[in-house]
Amino acid sequence: MPGHSAKASDLLAGVAEGDRRSFELLYRQYAPWLVARLRQRCADQAQIDDIVQETFVALWSSCQVRGQSNIRDVAGWLWRVASRRLVDAARSGGARSRLMQVLRQRHVRSSVVSAEDQVLAAGGFGSVDDAMARLPAELRDVVQATVLDGLSTRQAAERLQIPTGTVKTRAMRAKARLRDHVEQARRQDG
Repeated sequence: MPGHSAKASDLLAGVAEGDRRSFELLYRQYAPWLVARLRQRCADQAQIDDIVQETFVALWSSCQVRGQSNIRDVAGWLWRVASRRLVDAARSGGARSRLMQVLRQRHVRSSVVSAEDQVLAAGGFGSVDDAMARLPAELRDVVQATVLDGLSTRQAAERLQIPTGTVKTRAMRAKARLRDHVEQARRQDG
């Protein structure tokens, strides 16, 4: 529990009147304690800093709108607000992860050519390049994801938005077609 160098109720009354100095004193008195409590539940210091800032903004707003009378226990009030913000941040982190996954799945090829494509285009793997070009797009996408990008079956399934079993089946079909094409090219060359 934070130390009480100035009486919290007096500081809250000052904040309700718009006194920035009272707000600053409340912040100095309670912020280190709030940070320490949040650190027990969150390892992301930037997120903790954001939550502390949002919590004190909420305190200022609450005092301006409702007055300080609704806050009897400053530490308890701050903790309730901060813990809710922490839960919200965790939820939005999940939403952020899902958004990033969707964006990766909708990956649009840029004008930058990948290292693998540069090697294939250089002609060092002519028959493989020809074989890849002849693969249907759905098989080529699986080879790109699993072989060239090095993704696991599960990761490739997520990126391509298809079941893992479909990734495995398409990978087997792609390998068979590539093998047949490369062998046919060798026979023609030899």
